[in-house]
Amino acid sequence: MRIRPGSSAAPLSPNRFTSGDWGAIRSLLPYLSEFKGRVVLAFLCLLLAKVANVGVPLALKEIIDRLEPTHVLVAVPGMLIIGYGLLRFSTTFFNELRDGVFAKVTQSSVRRIALAVFRHLHALNLRFHLERQTGGMSRDIERGTRGIESLMRFTLFSIVPTLVEMLLVGGILAWKYDVWFALITLVTLVIYISMTIVITEWRTAFRRRMNELDSKANTRAIDSLINYETVKYFGNEAWETERYDENLRKWEQASVKSQTSLAALNVAQSLIIGIGSVVLMARAADGVVAGRLTVGDLVLINALLLQLYIPLNFLGVIYREIKQALADMDRMFRLLTVHTEVSDLPGAPDLVVGQGAVRFEAVDFSYDLRRPILKQVDFEIPTGHKVAVVGPSGAGKSTLARLLFRFYEVNGGRILINGQDIRTVNQQSLRAAIGIVPQDTVLFNDSVYYNIAYGRPEASREEVIQAAQSAHIHDFIEKLPDGYETLVGERGLKLSGGEKQRVAIARTLLKRPQILVFDEATSALDSRSEKDIQAELASIARHHTTLVIAHRLSTIVDADQILVMEEGRIIERGRHELLLVANGVYARMWILQQKQNNVA
Repeated sequence: MRIRPGSSAAPLSPNRFTSGDWGAIRSLLPYLSEFKGRVVLAFLCLLLAKVANVGVPLALKEIIDRLEPTHVLVAVPGMLIIGYGLLRFSTTFFNELRDGVFAKVTQSSVRRIALAVFRHLHALNLRFHLERQTGGMSRDIERGTRGIESLMRFTLFSIVPTLVEMLLVGGILAWKYDVWFALITLVTLVIYISMTIVITEWRTAFRRRMNELDSKANTRAIDSLINYETVKYFGNEAWETERYDENLRKWEQASVKSQTSLAALNVAQSLIIGIGSVVLMARAADGVVAGRLTVGDLVLINALLLQLYIPLNFLGVIYREIKQALADMDRMFRLLTVHTEVSDLPGAPDLVVGQGAVRFEAVDFSYDLRRPILKQVDFEIPTGHKVAVVGPSGAGKSTLARLLFRFYEVNGGRILINGQDIRTVNQQSLRAAIGIVPQDTVLFNDSVYYNIAYGRPEASREEVIQAAQSAHIHDFIEKLPDGYETLVGERGLKLSGGEKQRVAIARTLLKRPQILVFDEATSALDSRSEKDIQAELASIARHHTTLVIAHRLSTIVDADQILVMEEGRIIERGRHELLLVANGVYARMWILQQKQNNVA
Protein backbone atom coordinates (compact mmCIF):
# COMPACT_ATOMS: atom_id res chain seq x y z
CA MET A 1 0.00 0.00 0.00
CA ARG A 2 1.29 3.47 -0.93
CA ILE A 3 -0.01 6.86 0.06
CA ARG A 4 -0.75 9.01 -2.93
CA PRO A 5 0.38 12.61 -2.85
CA GLY A 6 -2.29 15.29 -2.52
CA SER A 7 -3.93 17.16 -5.31
CA SER A 8 -1.77 19.53 -7.27
CA ALA A 9 -4.65 21.86 -8.07
CA ALA A 10 -3.67 25.51 -7.99
CA PRO A 11 -4.45 27.16 -4.66
CA LEU A 12 -7.24 29.71 -4.51
CA SER A 13 -6.91 32.88 -2.50
CA PRO A 14 -9.47 33.45 0.26
CA ASN A 15 -9.45 37.10 -0.85
CA ARG A 16 -11.57 35.97 -3.79
CA PHE A 17 -14.48 35.34 -1.47
CA THR A 18 -16.80 37.92 0.10
CA SER A 19 -19.74 37.50 2.42
CA GLY A 20 -23.39 38.33 1.80
CA ASP A 21 -25.77 37.25 -0.99
CA TRP A 22 -24.24 39.41 -3.68
CA GLY A 23 -20.80 38.63 -2.35
CA ALA A 24 -21.49 34.91 -2.74
CA ILE A 25 -22.69 35.45 -6.31
CA ARG A 26 -19.65 37.61 -7.16
CA SER A 27 -17.41 34.89 -5.75
CA LEU A 28 -18.73 32.49 -8.38
CA LEU A 29 -18.26 34.81 -11.38
CA PRO A 30 -14.54 34.02 -11.84
CA TYR A 31 -15.44 30.36 -12.32
CA LEU A 32 -17.99 31.20 -15.00
CA SER A 33 -15.43 33.37 -16.79
CA GLU A 34 -12.99 30.44 -16.82
CA PHE A 35 -15.51 28.46 -18.91
CA LYS A 36 -16.78 31.19 -21.23
CA GLY A 37 -17.32 28.79 -24.13
CA ARG A 38 -19.38 26.36 -22.10
CA VAL A 39 -21.41 29.17 -20.51
CA VAL A 40 -22.23 30.73 -23.89
CA LEU A 41 -23.14 27.34 -25.38
CA ALA A 42 -25.33 26.52 -22.36
CA PHE A 43 -27.23 29.82 -22.72
CA LEU A 44 -27.65 29.21 -26.46
CA CYS A 45 -29.13 25.78 -25.71
CA LEU A 46 -31.40 27.39 -23.10
CA LEU A 47 -32.74 29.91 -25.65
CA LEU A 48 -33.27 27.26 -28.31
CA ALA A 49 -35.09 25.03 -25.80
CA LYS A 50 -37.44 27.85 -24.82
CA VAL A 51 -38.09 28.90 -28.43
CA ALA A 52 -38.97 25.27 -29.22
CA ASN A 53 -41.13 25.06 -26.10
CA VAL A 54 -43.12 28.17 -27.04
CA GLY A 55 -43.34 26.88 -30.63
CA VAL A 56 -45.22 23.76 -29.49
CA PRO A 57 -48.57 25.54 -28.77
CA LEU A 58 -48.14 27.61 -31.95
CA ALA A 59 -47.88 24.41 -33.98
CA LEU A 60 -50.82 22.94 -32.07
CA LYS A 61 -52.94 26.00 -32.90
CA GLU A 62 -52.20 25.60 -36.61
CA ILE A 63 -53.09 21.90 -36.51
CA ILE A 64 -56.42 22.56 -34.73
CA ASP A 65 -57.31 25.41 -37.10
CA ARG A 66 -56.58 23.20 -40.11
CA LEU A 67 -58.88 20.49 -38.70
CA GLU A 68 -61.82 22.82 -38.06
CA PRO A 69 -65.03 21.86 -39.98
CA THR A 70 -65.11 25.29 -41.61
CA HIS A 71 -61.86 24.50 -43.40
CA VAL A 72 -61.78 22.29 -46.46
CA LEU A 73 -59.50 19.45 -45.36
CA VAL A 74 -57.47 18.45 -48.40
CA ALA A 75 -55.02 16.33 -46.43
CA VAL A 76 -53.99 15.72 -42.85
CA PRO A 77 -51.42 18.44 -42.03
CA GLY A 78 -48.64 15.88 -41.81
CA MET A 79 -45.75 18.35 -41.89
CA LEU A 80 -47.32 20.33 -39.04
CA ILE A 81 -47.71 17.16 -36.97
CA ILE A 82 -44.08 16.18 -37.67
CA GLY A 83 -43.01 19.72 -36.82
CA TYR A 84 -45.02 19.52 -33.60
CA GLY A 85 -43.18 16.33 -32.65
CA LEU A 86 -39.78 17.81 -33.56
CA LEU A 87 -40.44 20.89 -31.44
CA ARG A 88 -41.31 18.73 -28.42
CA PHE A 89 -38.16 16.65 -28.99
CA SER A 90 -36.05 19.79 -29.44
CA THR A 91 -37.23 21.14 -26.08
CA THR A 92 -35.95 18.03 -24.30
CA PHE A 93 -32.84 17.72 -26.47
CA PHE A 94 -31.60 21.28 -25.91
CA ASN A 95 -32.42 21.16 -22.19
CA GLU A 96 -30.39 17.98 -21.75
CA LEU A 97 -27.58 19.35 -23.91
CA ARG A 98 -27.54 22.48 -21.75
CA ASP A 99 -27.30 20.34 -18.60
CA GLY A 100 -24.47 18.28 -20.04
CA VAL A 101 -22.50 21.31 -21.24
CA PHE A 102 -22.86 23.18 -17.94
CA ALA A 103 -22.10 20.17 -15.71
CA LYS A 104 -18.35 20.75 -16.04
CA VAL A 105 -18.72 24.38 -14.92
CA THR A 106 -20.79 23.48 -11.86
CA GLN A 107 -18.77 20.50 -10.66
CA SER A 108 -15.44 22.24 -11.26
CA SER A 109 -16.61 25.20 -9.18
CA VAL A 110 -17.79 22.92 -6.37
CA ARG A 111 -14.52 20.99 -6.36
CA ARG A 112 -12.23 24.00 -6.43
CA ILE A 113 -14.11 26.00 -3.80
CA ALA A 114 -14.31 22.96 -1.50
CA LEU A 115 -10.58 22.47 -2.01
CA ALA A 116 -9.96 26.15 -1.19
CA VAL A 117 -11.96 25.86 2.04
CA PHE A 118 -10.15 22.65 3.02
CA ARG A 119 -6.75 24.20 2.30
CA HIS A 120 -7.66 27.39 4.18
CA LEU A 121 -8.83 25.45 7.25
CA HIS A 122 -5.48 23.68 7.38
CA ALA A 123 -3.75 27.06 7.12
CA LEU A 124 -5.61 28.51 10.10
CA ASN A 125 -3.89 28.71 13.45
CA LEU A 126 -4.18 26.16 16.23
CA ARG A 127 -6.36 28.49 18.31
CA PHE A 128 -9.13 28.31 15.70
CA HIS A 129 -9.07 24.51 15.64
CA LEU A 130 -9.07 24.25 19.42
CA GLU A 131 -12.18 26.42 19.55
CA ARG A 132 -14.03 24.98 16.55
CA GLN A 133 -17.11 22.74 16.65
CA THR A 134 -16.27 20.06 14.13
CA GLY A 135 -19.79 18.75 13.58
CA GLY A 136 -21.33 22.15 12.87
CA MET A 137 -18.41 23.25 10.72
CA SER A 138 -18.54 20.09 8.62
CA ARG A 139 -22.27 20.66 8.05
CA ASP A 140 -21.58 24.26 6.99
CA ILE A 141 -19.03 23.08 4.43
CA GLU A 142 -21.30 20.30 3.20
CA ARG A 143 -24.27 22.63 2.78
CA GLY A 144 -22.08 25.35 1.28
CA THR A 145 -20.70 23.17 -1.49
CA ARG A 146 -24.18 21.80 -2.14
CA GLY A 147 -25.43 25.40 -2.20
CA ILE A 148 -23.07 26.26 -5.06
CA GLU A 149 -24.55 23.49 -7.15
CA SER A 150 -28.10 24.48 -6.18
CA LEU A 151 -27.54 28.14 -6.99
CA MET A 152 -26.15 27.41 -10.44
CA ARG A 153 -28.78 24.78 -11.20
CA PHE A 154 -31.79 26.83 -10.09
CA THR A 155 -30.53 30.10 -11.53
CA LEU A 156 -29.57 28.78 -14.95
CA PHE A 157 -32.09 25.97 -15.25
CA SER A 158 -35.15 27.54 -13.59
CA ILE A 159 -35.10 31.31 -13.08
CA VAL A 160 -33.45 32.35 -16.35
CA PRO A 161 -35.55 29.97 -18.53
CA THR A 162 -38.74 31.18 -16.83
CA LEU A 163 -37.81 34.81 -17.48
CA VAL A 164 -37.05 34.01 -21.13
CA GLU A 165 -40.36 32.19 -21.47
CA MET A 166 -42.24 35.08 -19.86
CA LEU A 167 -40.77 37.46 -22.45
CA LEU A 168 -41.60 35.13 -25.32
CA VAL A 169 -45.17 34.48 -24.13
CA GLY A 170 -45.79 38.19 -23.49
CA GLY A 171 -44.41 39.03 -26.91
CA ILE A 172 -46.59 36.45 -28.68
CA LEU A 173 -49.74 37.56 -26.85
CA ALA A 174 -49.09 41.22 -27.64
CA TRP A 175 -48.18 40.46 -31.27
CA LYS A 176 -50.95 38.02 -32.23
CA TYR A 177 -53.74 39.43 -30.04
CA ASP A 178 -54.65 42.70 -28.37
CA VAL A 179 -52.42 44.20 -25.72
CA TRP A 180 -54.86 43.29 -22.92
CA PHE A 181 -53.78 39.65 -23.04
CA ALA A 182 -50.17 40.69 -22.42
CA LEU A 183 -51.16 43.20 -19.70
CA ILE A 184 -53.34 40.69 -17.82
CA THR A 185 -50.52 38.15 -17.98
CA LEU A 186 -47.97 40.75 -16.82
CA VAL A 187 -50.12 41.95 -13.88
CA THR A 188 -50.78 38.36 -12.81
CA LEU A 189 -47.06 37.54 -12.92
CA VAL A 190 -46.07 40.70 -11.00
CA ILE A 191 -48.62 39.97 -8.24
CA TYR A 192 -47.61 36.29 -8.19
CA ILE A 193 -43.86 36.94 -8.00
CA SER A 194 -44.19 39.76 -5.43
CA MET A 195 -46.40 37.68 -3.16
CA THR A 196 -44.08 34.67 -3.51
CA ILE A 197 -40.99 36.71 -2.58
CA VAL A 198 -42.68 38.32 0.45
CA ILE A 199 -43.97 35.03 1.86
CA THR A 200 -40.74 33.20 1.09
CA GLU A 201 -38.69 35.87 2.87
CA TRP A 202 -40.93 35.34 5.88
CA ARG A 203 -40.48 31.58 5.61
CA THR A 204 -36.69 31.80 5.21
CA ALA A 205 -36.33 32.65 8.90
CA PHE A 206 -37.81 29.27 9.79
CA ARG A 207 -35.46 27.47 7.38
CA ARG A 208 -32.44 29.36 8.69
CA ARG A 209 -33.42 28.43 12.23
CA MET A 210 -33.77 24.81 11.12
CA ASN A 211 -30.23 24.83 9.73
CA GLU A 212 -28.76 26.38 12.88
CA LEU A 213 -30.44 23.77 15.05
CA ASP A 214 -29.42 21.02 12.65
CA SER A 215 -25.77 22.10 12.91
CA LYS A 216 -25.97 22.24 16.71
CA ALA A 217 -27.60 18.81 16.89
CA ASN A 218 -24.96 17.39 14.57
CA THR A 219 -22.18 18.94 16.65
CA ARG A 220 -23.56 17.39 19.81
CA ALA A 221 -24.06 14.00 18.17
CA ILE A 222 -20.50 13.85 16.78
CA ASP A 223 -18.99 15.12 20.04
CA SER A 224 -20.90 12.48 21.98
CA LEU A 225 -19.96 9.64 19.63
CA ILE A 226 -16.27 10.65 19.57
CA ASN A 227 -16.33 10.49 23.37
CA TYR A 228 -18.22 7.18 23.38
CA GLU A 229 -16.03 5.62 26.07
CA THR A 230 -16.40 8.60 28.41
CA VAL A 231 -20.17 8.42 28.02
CA LYS A 232 -20.06 4.74 28.96
CA TYR A 233 -17.68 5.28 31.89
CA PHE A 234 -20.17 7.63 33.55
CA GLY A 235 -23.36 5.93 32.34
CA ASN A 236 -24.60 9.13 30.74
CA GLU A 237 -26.34 7.67 27.68
CA ALA A 238 -29.71 9.06 28.77
CA TRP A 239 -28.15 12.47 29.48
CA GLU A 240 -26.53 12.58 26.03
CA THR A 241 -29.79 11.48 24.39
CA GLU A 242 -31.71 14.23 26.20
CA ARG A 243 -29.16 16.89 25.17
CA TYR A 244 -29.40 15.71 21.56
CA ASP A 245 -33.20 15.59 21.65
CA GLU A 246 -33.34 19.11 23.10
CA ASN A 247 -32.04 20.44 19.77
CA LEU A 248 -34.16 18.02 17.76
CA ARG A 249 -37.34 19.23 19.49
CA LYS A 250 -36.54 22.83 18.59
CA TRP A 251 -35.65 21.72 15.05
CA GLU A 252 -39.01 19.91 14.85
CA GLN A 253 -40.90 23.07 15.82
CA ALA A 254 -39.09 25.16 13.21
CA SER A 255 -39.65 22.43 10.62
CA VAL A 256 -43.41 22.31 11.29
CA LYS A 257 -43.64 26.10 10.88
CA SER A 258 -41.69 25.84 7.64
CA GLN A 259 -43.99 23.17 6.22
CA THR A 260 -47.26 24.85 7.23
CA SER A 261 -46.10 28.19 5.82
CA LEU A 262 -45.24 26.37 2.57
CA ALA A 263 -48.81 25.10 2.36
CA ALA A 264 -50.09 28.67 2.78
CA LEU A 265 -47.75 29.84 0.02
CA ASN A 266 -48.93 27.13 -2.38
CA VAL A 267 -52.60 27.99 -1.78
CA ALA A 268 -51.98 31.71 -2.37
CA GLN A 269 -50.02 30.95 -5.57
CA SER A 270 -52.77 28.73 -6.92
CA LEU A 271 -55.39 31.38 -6.16
CA ILE A 272 -53.53 34.08 -8.11
CA ILE A 273 -52.86 31.77 -11.06
CA GLY A 274 -56.49 30.65 -11.04
CA ILE A 275 -57.83 34.22 -11.12
CA GLY A 276 -55.41 35.22 -13.90
CA SER A 277 -56.30 32.16 -15.96
CA VAL A 278 -60.05 32.76 -15.58
CA VAL A 279 -59.73 36.37 -16.76
CA LEU A 280 -57.59 35.43 -19.76
CA MET A 281 -59.71 32.43 -20.78
CA ALA A 282 -62.94 34.47 -20.42
CA ARG A 283 -61.52 37.13 -22.74
CA ALA A 284 -60.30 34.47 -25.20
CA ALA A 285 -63.69 32.65 -25.15
CA ASP A 286 -65.45 35.96 -25.77
CA GLY A 287 -63.18 36.48 -28.79
CA VAL A 288 -64.07 33.04 -30.17
CA VAL A 289 -67.80 33.71 -29.76
CA ALA A 290 -67.41 37.08 -31.43
CA GLY A 291 -65.49 35.52 -34.31
CA ARG A 292 -62.30 37.49 -33.64
CA LEU A 293 -60.46 34.36 -32.50
CA THR A 294 -60.43 30.73 -33.53
CA VAL A 295 -60.62 27.63 -31.38
CA GLY A 296 -56.91 27.23 -32.13
CA ASP A 297 -56.29 30.68 -30.60
CA LEU A 298 -58.16 29.60 -27.46
CA VAL A 299 -56.03 26.44 -27.25
CA LEU A 300 -52.86 28.46 -27.91
CA ILE A 301 -53.58 30.98 -25.12
CA ASN A 302 -54.43 28.17 -22.70
CA ALA A 303 -51.30 26.20 -23.65
CA LEU A 304 -49.08 29.28 -23.28
CA LEU A 305 -50.53 29.99 -19.86
CA LEU A 306 -50.01 26.38 -18.74
CA GLN A 307 -46.42 26.39 -19.97
CA LEU A 308 -45.80 29.64 -18.14
CA TYR A 309 -47.60 28.81 -14.90
CA ILE A 310 -46.22 25.30 -14.43
CA PRO A 311 -42.65 26.53 -13.73
CA LEU A 312 -44.10 29.45 -11.74
CA ASN A 313 -45.75 26.93 -9.42
CA PHE A 314 -42.24 26.07 -8.24
CA LEU A 315 -41.09 29.69 -8.00
CA GLY A 316 -41.53 29.78 -4.23
CA VAL A 317 -39.51 26.59 -3.81
CA ILE A 318 -36.88 27.81 -6.27
CA TYR A 319 -36.61 31.23 -4.66
CA ARG A 320 -36.35 29.66 -1.22
CA GLU A 321 -33.70 27.21 -2.41
CA ILE A 322 -31.70 30.02 -4.01
CA LYS A 323 -31.92 32.11 -0.84
CA GLN A 324 -30.95 29.07 1.20
CA ALA A 325 -28.09 28.25 -1.16
CA LEU A 326 -26.82 31.81 -0.82
CA ALA A 327 -27.10 31.62 2.98
CA ASP A 328 -25.29 28.26 3.05
CA MET A 329 -22.57 29.55 0.73
CA ASP A 330 -22.19 32.65 2.89
CA ARG A 331 -21.65 30.52 6.01
CA MET A 332 -18.98 28.53 4.18
CA PHE A 333 -17.35 31.62 2.68
CA ARG A 334 -17.19 33.16 6.17
CA LEU A 335 -14.75 30.39 7.04
CA LEU A 336 -12.53 31.75 4.28
CA THR A 337 -12.63 35.22 5.83
CA VAL A 338 -11.15 33.92 9.09
CA HIS A 339 -7.59 35.15 9.06
CA THR A 340 -4.81 33.07 10.52
CA GLU A 341 -2.77 34.56 13.35
CA VAL A 342 0.36 32.99 11.92
CA SER A 343 1.22 33.80 8.32
CA ASP A 344 4.38 33.81 6.26
CA LEU A 345 6.01 37.04 5.20
CA PRO A 346 5.79 37.71 1.44
CA GLY A 347 8.51 35.71 -0.29
CA ALA A 348 9.61 34.07 2.96
CA PRO A 349 12.56 31.74 2.19
CA ASP A 350 12.89 28.11 3.22
CA LEU A 351 14.55 27.37 6.52
CA VAL A 352 18.19 26.43 6.13
CA VAL A 353 18.31 23.75 8.82
CA GLY A 354 22.04 23.20 8.85
CA GLN A 355 22.92 21.35 12.03
CA GLY A 356 19.63 22.38 13.60
CA ALA A 357 20.75 24.37 16.64
CA VAL A 358 17.75 25.87 18.47
CA ARG A 359 17.65 28.98 20.64
CA PHE A 360 14.86 30.63 22.64
CA GLU A 361 15.77 34.25 23.36
CA ALA A 362 13.81 36.00 26.14
CA VAL A 363 10.53 34.52 24.91
CA ASP A 364 7.26 35.84 26.32
CA PHE A 365 3.94 34.29 25.38
CA SER A 366 0.31 34.12 26.45
CA TYR A 367 -2.79 32.50 24.91
CA ASP A 368 -4.76 35.29 26.60
CA LEU A 369 -3.04 38.60 27.39
CA ARG A 370 -4.60 38.51 30.83
CA ARG A 371 -2.76 35.27 31.68
CA PRO A 372 0.94 35.07 30.73
CA ILE A 373 2.23 31.55 30.05
CA LEU A 374 5.95 32.06 29.32
CA LYS A 375 8.05 34.80 30.89
CA GLN A 376 11.52 35.62 29.60
CA VAL A 377 12.32 32.02 28.71
CA ASP A 378 15.90 31.81 27.47
CA PHE A 379 17.85 28.65 26.59
CA GLU A 380 19.75 26.99 23.77
CA ILE A 381 19.87 23.47 22.35
CA PRO A 382 23.23 23.09 20.60
CA THR A 383 23.58 20.84 17.60
CA GLY A 384 23.27 17.17 18.53
CA HIS A 385 22.43 17.96 22.16
CA LYS A 386 19.41 16.92 24.18
CA VAL A 387 17.68 19.41 26.44
CA ALA A 388 14.90 18.25 28.76
CA VAL A 389 12.17 20.40 30.30
CA VAL A 390 10.42 19.37 33.50
CA GLY A 391 7.99 21.02 35.86
CA PRO A 392 4.43 20.89 37.17
CA SER A 393 1.37 20.95 34.90
CA GLY A 394 0.65 24.43 33.56
CA ALA A 395 4.28 25.51 33.78
CA GLY A 396 4.41 26.07 29.99
CA LYS A 397 6.40 23.00 28.93
CA SER A 398 4.20 21.89 25.99
CA THR A 399 3.82 25.53 24.92
CA LEU A 400 7.53 25.49 24.02
CA ALA A 401 6.87 22.80 21.39
CA ARG A 402 3.87 24.68 19.98
CA LEU A 403 5.92 27.85 19.62
CA LEU A 404 8.79 25.96 18.04
CA PHE A 405 6.36 24.61 15.43
CA ARG A 406 5.06 28.18 15.09
CA PHE A 407 1.48 27.26 15.85
CA TYR A 408 1.46 30.61 17.64
CA GLU A 409 3.60 33.74 17.39
CA VAL A 410 5.63 34.78 20.42
CA ASN A 411 4.57 37.99 22.19
CA GLY A 412 8.15 38.94 22.90
CA GLY A 413 11.64 37.70 22.20
CA ARG A 414 12.40 35.31 19.35
CA ILE A 415 13.09 31.68 18.48
CA LEU A 416 16.05 30.85 16.27
CA ILE A 417 16.95 27.73 14.32
CA ASN A 418 20.45 27.71 12.88
CA GLY A 419 20.56 31.46 13.56
CA GLN A 420 17.32 32.20 11.65
CA ASP A 421 14.27 33.75 13.29
CA ILE A 422 11.51 31.24 12.56
CA ARG A 423 9.10 34.13 11.85
CA THR A 424 11.13 35.03 8.75
CA VAL A 425 11.02 31.58 7.08
CA ASN A 426 8.03 29.76 5.56
CA GLN A 427 6.12 27.46 7.86
CA GLN A 428 6.21 24.45 5.53
CA SER A 429 10.01 24.23 5.57
CA LEU A 430 10.09 24.93 9.33
CA ARG A 431 7.74 22.07 10.18
CA ALA A 432 9.46 19.74 7.75
CA ALA A 433 12.62 20.12 9.84
CA ILE A 434 10.94 19.18 13.13
CA GLY A 435 9.50 15.86 14.23
CA ILE A 436 7.32 15.46 17.31
CA VAL A 437 6.03 12.53 19.32
CA PRO A 438 3.13 14.02 21.31
CA GLN A 439 1.79 12.78 24.60
CA ASP A 440 -1.75 12.51 23.23
CA THR A 441 -1.36 10.55 20.01
CA VAL A 442 -4.30 10.77 17.60
CA LEU A 443 -4.28 8.47 14.57
CA PHE A 444 -6.20 8.58 11.30
CA ASN A 445 -9.04 6.12 10.86
CA ASP A 446 -6.99 4.09 8.40
CA SER A 447 -4.47 1.25 8.42
CA VAL A 448 -1.45 0.97 10.68
CA TYR A 449 0.71 1.24 7.55
CA TYR A 450 -0.95 4.48 6.50
CA ASN A 451 -0.44 6.03 9.93
CA ILE A 452 3.26 5.19 10.02
CA ALA A 453 3.84 6.13 6.37
CA TYR A 454 2.17 9.49 7.04
CA GLY A 455 5.52 10.66 8.38
CA ARG A 456 6.97 10.51 4.87
CA PRO A 457 4.37 9.48 2.23
CA GLU A 458 6.98 8.78 -0.44
CA ALA A 459 8.87 6.29 1.75
CA SER A 460 9.19 2.70 0.54
CA ARG A 461 7.54 -0.18 2.35
CA GLU A 462 10.95 -1.34 3.58
CA GLU A 463 11.57 2.06 5.18
CA VAL A 464 8.16 1.99 6.86
CA ILE A 465 8.85 -1.45 8.30
CA GLN A 466 12.31 -0.34 9.44
CA ALA A 467 10.75 2.62 11.29
CA ALA A 468 8.26 0.24 12.94
CA GLN A 469 11.12 -2.01 14.02
CA SER A 470 13.00 0.95 15.50
CA ALA A 471 9.86 1.84 17.49
CA HIS A 472 9.57 -1.80 18.66
CA ILE A 473 6.10 -2.23 17.20
CA HIS A 474 6.85 -4.37 14.11
CA ASP A 475 6.35 -7.71 15.91
CA PHE A 476 3.04 -6.53 17.37
CA ILE A 477 1.81 -5.41 13.93
CA GLU A 478 2.76 -8.72 12.34
CA LYS A 479 0.56 -10.54 14.86
CA LEU A 480 -2.50 -8.47 13.97
CA PRO A 481 -5.15 -10.23 11.80
CA ASP A 482 -4.42 -8.00 8.78
CA GLY A 483 -0.86 -7.05 9.67
CA TYR A 484 0.06 -3.58 8.48
CA GLU A 485 -3.32 -3.23 6.76
CA THR A 486 -5.22 -3.46 10.08
CA LEU A 487 -7.52 -0.49 10.58
CA VAL A 488 -6.89 1.44 13.81
CA GLY A 489 -10.41 2.92 14.16
CA GLU A 490 -11.59 6.47 14.89
CA ARG A 491 -8.69 8.39 16.48
CA GLY A 492 -6.86 5.06 16.80
CA LEU A 493 -9.23 3.74 19.48
CA LYS A 494 -8.63 0.11 18.48
CA LEU A 495 -5.06 0.41 19.76
CA SER A 496 -3.93 0.85 23.34
CA GLY A 497 -2.26 4.05 24.50
CA GLY A 498 1.17 2.44 24.34
CA GLU A 499 0.57 0.99 20.89
CA LYS A 500 -0.58 4.37 19.56
CA GLN A 501 2.49 6.02 21.06
CA ARG A 502 4.80 3.54 19.36
CA VAL A 503 3.05 4.16 16.04
CA ALA A 504 3.65 7.89 16.61
CA ILE A 505 7.33 7.24 17.35
CA ALA A 506 7.68 5.15 14.18
CA ARG A 507 5.96 7.89 12.16
CA THR A 508 8.35 10.52 13.50
CA LEU A 509 11.40 8.35 12.92
CA LEU A 510 10.29 7.81 9.32
CA LYS A 511 10.07 11.59 8.81
CA ARG A 512 13.82 11.90 9.51
CA PRO A 513 13.75 15.43 10.92
CA GLN A 514 16.88 17.23 12.06
CA ILE A 515 15.12 18.46 15.22
CA LEU A 516 13.20 16.09 17.50
CA VAL A 517 10.59 16.96 20.12
CA PHE A 518 9.42 14.31 22.56
CA ASP A 519 6.41 15.48 24.59
CA GLU A 520 5.98 12.74 27.20
CA ALA A 521 6.75 10.37 24.32
CA THR A 522 6.81 7.22 26.44
CA SER A 523 4.24 8.10 29.08
CA ALA A 524 1.77 5.42 27.92
CA LEU A 525 4.34 2.60 27.70
CA ASP A 526 5.03 -0.10 30.24
CA SER A 527 8.41 -0.07 31.98
CA ARG A 528 9.98 -2.74 29.75
CA SER A 529 8.84 -1.15 26.47
CA GLU A 530 9.85 2.25 27.78
CA LYS A 531 13.41 1.11 28.47
CA ASP A 532 13.71 -0.49 25.03
CA ILE A 533 12.40 2.57 23.21
CA GLN A 534 14.35 4.99 25.41
CA ALA A 535 17.54 3.24 24.36
CA GLU A 536 16.50 3.52 20.72
CA LEU A 537 15.52 7.18 21.10
CA ALA A 538 18.80 7.92 22.89
CA SER A 539 20.68 6.38 19.97
CA ILE A 540 18.69 8.43 17.45
CA ALA A 541 19.00 11.63 19.48
CA ARG A 542 22.80 11.54 19.28
CA HIS A 543 22.53 12.75 15.71
CA HIS A 544 19.67 15.22 16.28
CA THR A 545 18.91 18.38 18.18
CA THR A 546 16.39 17.14 20.73
CA LEU A 547 13.89 18.79 23.05
CA VAL A 548 12.34 16.43 25.60
CA ILE A 549 9.31 17.44 27.65
CA ALA A 550 9.09 14.95 30.49
CA HIS A 551 7.23 14.09 33.63
CA ARG A 552 9.18 10.96 34.55
CA LEU A 553 12.58 12.26 35.56
CA SER A 554 14.12 8.81 35.10
CA THR A 555 13.74 9.21 31.36
CA ILE A 556 15.90 12.34 31.06
CA VAL A 557 18.85 11.67 33.39
CA ASP A 558 21.14 11.49 30.31
CA ALA A 559 20.08 14.93 29.00
CA ASP A 560 22.85 17.43 28.31
CA GLN A 561 20.82 20.03 30.14
CA ILE A 562 17.65 19.92 32.20
CA LEU A 563 15.42 22.97 32.52
CA VAL A 564 13.06 23.18 35.49
CA MET A 565 10.05 25.41 34.78
CA GLU A 566 7.53 26.87 37.17
CA GLU A 567 4.81 29.40 36.36
CA GLY A 568 6.31 30.10 32.94
CA ARG A 569 9.87 30.74 34.09
CA ILE A 570 13.03 28.65 34.12
CA ILE A 571 13.97 28.45 37.79
CA GLU A 572 16.75 25.86 37.56
CA ARG A 573 19.00 24.46 34.83
CA GLY A 574 21.89 22.01 34.62
CA ARG A 575 22.72 18.32 34.29
CA HIS A 576 20.98 15.71 36.41
CA GLU A 577 23.87 15.23 38.86
CA LEU A 578 24.39 18.97 39.39
CA LEU A 579 20.70 19.60 39.98
CA LEU A 580 20.61 16.86 42.62
CA VAL A 581 23.59 18.42 44.35
CA ALA A 582 21.90 21.84 44.26
CA ASN A 583 19.10 20.32 46.36
CA GLY A 584 16.45 22.57 44.84
CA VAL A 585 13.08 21.97 43.17
CA TYR A 586 14.45 19.30 40.82
CA ALA A 587 16.04 17.38 43.68
CA ARG A 588 12.75 17.40 45.59
CA MET A 589 10.87 16.18 42.48
CA TRP A 590 13.43 13.39 42.06
CA ILE A 591 13.13 12.23 45.66
CA LEU A 592 9.33 12.30 45.49
CA GLN A 593 9.25 10.21 42.29
CA GLN A 594 11.75 7.72 43.69
CA LYS A 595 9.54 7.23 46.75
CA GLN A 596 6.49 6.74 44.54
CA ASN A 597 8.38 4.16 42.43
CA ASN A 598 9.48 2.28 45.53
CA VAL A 599 5.92 2.20 46.87
CA ALA A 600 4.66 0.96 43.50
